Amino acid sequence: MSARTDTPTGNAPTGSATTTGRSTTGRFTFADWQEQPVGPADSTPRLARSTVVNAFTGGIEAGATNAAYTIAYTGEGTGSYTGLELLSGSVDGRKGAFVLDQRGTFDASGTSCTFEVVPGSGSGELAGLSGSGAFTYRHGDTSVAYEFSYTVA
Repeated sequence: MSARTDTPTGNAPTGSATTTGRSTTGRFTFADWQEQPVGPADSTPRLARSTVVNAFTGGIEAGATNAAYTIAYTGEGTGSYTGLELLSGSVDGRKGAFVLDQRGTFDASGTSCTFEVVPGSGSGELAGLSGSGAFTYRHGDTSVAYEFSYTVA
């Protein structure tokens, strides 16, 4: 189930469309994690890259995303990552596609991530999309709750 709130983000001149900020929530699941070392795999720090498929429900509906990450392991089970994820589907009923730029950290308890829409990446009814969000994954969770605040110009 998603929650959505609409809040004005500014005053538009008379006769033009008003840009409205929205917040939405939902969950995603991940599958098909493929990881490969970059350079030596038996040292710390070390690098890896991964590809992942996620499925979003709620405010964002995207059945199978395409994500690619670069991971920096700074210890056993700890580190940080950056990545890009292509989502095709809808945001609160508006259909299209867009790319998220993600940055996160992880440790033995789980992962924390913030993300932003890559400027200019929105297509279809999501052209002009901008926004940001976050999620926290705890080891053992079968799905992950996210929050996303956005505008569509």
